[in-house]
Parts: sequence; C-alpha cells; structure tokens
Amino acid sequence: MAKLKNLEDYREEIEHCVKCGACRAHCPVFVADKREGRVARGKIALANSVLQGEVDFEEKVLEDMSQCLLCGSCCAGCPNNVHTEEIVAATRRRIAEQQGLSTFGKGVAAVLGRPKLMNLLAKSGGKLSTILFKKLPEDSGLRLRFPAPYLEADRTLPPVTAKPFRERVPEIIPGEEGQPTVLFFTGCGINYMYPAVGEAFLKALKFLGVTVIIPKDQACCGLPAVSAGATKTVEKLAEQNLAAISRHKVDHIVTACASCNAGLGEIYAAMGDEFSDLSASTIDIFVFLANHGLPEKLAALPKADKPIKVTYHDPCHLRNRGITKEPRQILKALPQVEYVEMPDAATCCGLGGTYSVYHYETSKKIGARKAANIAESGAEMVATDCPGCIMQLQDNINHANGKQQPVHILELLAEALPEDI
Repeated sequence: MAKLKNLEDYREEIEHCVKCGACRAHCPVFVADKREGRVARGKIALANSVLQGEVDFEEKVLEDMSQCLLCGSCCAGCPNNVHTEEIVAATRRRIAEQQGLSTFGKGVAAVLGRPKLMNLLAKSGGKLSTILFKKLPEDSGLRLRFPAPYLEADRTLPPVTAKPFRERVPEIIPGEEGQPTVLFFTGCGINYMYPAVGEAFLKALKFLGVTVIIPKDQACCGLPAVSAGATKTVEKLAEQNLAAISRHKVDHIVTACASCNAGLGEIYAAMGDEFSDLSASTIDIFVFLANHGLPEKLAALPKADKPIKVTYHDPCHLRNRGITKEPRQILKALPQVEYVEMPDAATCCGLGGTYSVYHYETSKKIGARKAANIAESGAEMVATDCPGCIMQLQDNINHANGKQQPVHILELLAEALPEDI
C-alpha cells in the first residue's frame, strides 16, 4: 500500500542542517521578500520544533510553512544536501493531519481524487470558456483571464479544452516492429489545457516508429496534492496509477511534464517497494528522444533561412533530477531554432503548485525576475518541458508587458518534423 513518509522519517536529515545560511542565496521566496522565516534553515528549525513538541500550529508557523515553493533550490545549494522541500511537505502533511486541510486544499483533494469529477469539471469549463474567461488583447500572449475564487482577476490562464487529450486518441498507437513500446503518462496539464503538446508528443514518437500506449484510466500524478498536504489523496492517486500502468507491458513510462516526472520517478519511489519498477521505468521525453538518436536525425533536416530565437527555462522538477542537458540538446538541433541561453535559466518561475494561489503577490515578484531574464536573452520564444511552467511563464510575461511566447519544446519539434508523419 502506498505510504508517504511522515515527519519523523526526516529526523536525521533535519539534524544535518547546520544553519549556515547558504540557502538564503538560492531561495526565490527569500530573494523576493527578504524575510528570514522564508529561508530553508528557518523552516527546518520550525519542523524540528514541531517534532520536539515545542510549538503549536499557530498562525506564524502555518504562514512560514506555506511560504515555500517546494522548488528544491535550497537543496541544490546546500553543502549537506538537506532536502528542505521534502521536510516542508512532510510538515504540511502533519499540519493537515492535526488541523485538517485548508478550504482550498480540500477542493484540490476532492477534485484530484475523483478523476471522473475532474473530467466533468474540465469539460464543463471548456464549454463555458467564452463565458468564464475574459479575452485579453491580441498582443498579450493569446491567453485568457479567468475570474474565480482563489485566482486573482489579473491572472492569466490557458482555456480548458472541451475535449481532453486522452479522449481524442486511441489507447494503443502501434509503431514499427523492433522499436520500443512506451506508456505516455500525460498528466493533467496536457490532458486538459495543452492537448496540442500531446499531439506533438505522438508525432515525435511516430517519427521514431515507437509504439505508444495511453491508459485511459491514468490519474493525476498527485503533485498538487503533495503541495497542499493532502496525504490520503496522494497515496490514493499513486495506487490508481500503479494499477493503470501495471496493466501494460512497456519498455518505458514517458512523461512530457516535469512535475509528473518527479511524481512518478521520485515521490512514488519513496512510497513502497511496489513502486520500484514504475519509478525506475519513468523517463522524460527529451531524455528518451536523445537516447534514441533524435538530435542526429534533426541535424539532417534542412536549416531555416530565418531561425527563431528561442531560450529555455529549466523546470525545477527536472533540474532537481539532473535533467538539464537533453532538452537543450533537442532545442539546439531544431532546424528552425537559434538557441540563446537566458540568465539564471534554472531559477523557479514562481508557480510552486498551490503556492501561487496562496501567495500570488510574491509569486509575481519571483515571476518578474524570470520575465526580465527572458527579455534580456533577446529570445522571441521561451521553451520549457512543463505545462505548469508554460502557464506561469505566460502570466509572468503578461505582467511585464512582454511579447515572448512560452511553448513546450515538443511544439517546436512537431513543427520541424515532416508534415506527412
């Protein structure tokens, strides 16, 4: 049975924090707000106090624990490799166990834990998008403004599709004999908001002759519920996905979403031995494509006369797993792309799961730095490997009055491949 770690499981790692303060230079929230309570060492001290029974869950404790993107930037710069993001997530689960989920957290758990309800709400949202969404000017990135509870009126989001991606495609798409068989874990972003990314995924794998299986009964990976502290929902979703995936014999489970990659490949790996094979088989789409010779195949395509300047944003969940080379490798090989590196490409965009809902003003400050870095690169487009980041980057750019277009790398790849695939 799926079982997330509890706070006690991190007791030894908590003791490894020596309060050196190196995390201050890496935490996007601290850089934005300059408050000590936002820093990893402060949160670890609070977590330790909770373990020792020295503090109650008073308002200050709840506020500081909510002020974390779970981006892992602090761990990346920590001399003792303390995983503050995991400790904070475990503390949030402890808070939820003792005080219950927040109103928004209950909503997240209710929707994510019921895939049929999620499907119904998504379809309803897609059909009502012309009523619910306010159209922005054409030069604002072609996104829509969505007035809703917990979402600020000046926030921009993509419209929800009236027909989810998994309902548009067959469950099994045969490839060529001798080529691998992969399972496409679509995630929620591609399924409900960015179906074109899913279509681009299929075109890329058809180009390589790969057989693709897309289980209809797969569910959310559970990362938003991790952020909300909804333990039972995360565990339930993990078990649902294990059952859905285990029905098929595949060579790899391929993701095109950084959060899903971390959910299946990292979060699930720590939830029990029954998830070992699933987690070990999970691979990011661009690692898979690079391993199967796609950069060399792209190099053989004719170069465009006027390439588009494109930069890359590293999603935190891929950066934390060491996946930084392969997305750039594919981008640089695209015949219509002139690749440019932006400053601080690996810094968080400010989404952080539920963080940008609870702390939108701080999220915008973090996003403003990202938007400025994109502009400094001189790129016309900013590509990434995460639907959540695409959504956040568009909001960042709109607030900065920028003109750059966020895209998934797969969309650019699909444009480069022959039309008759």
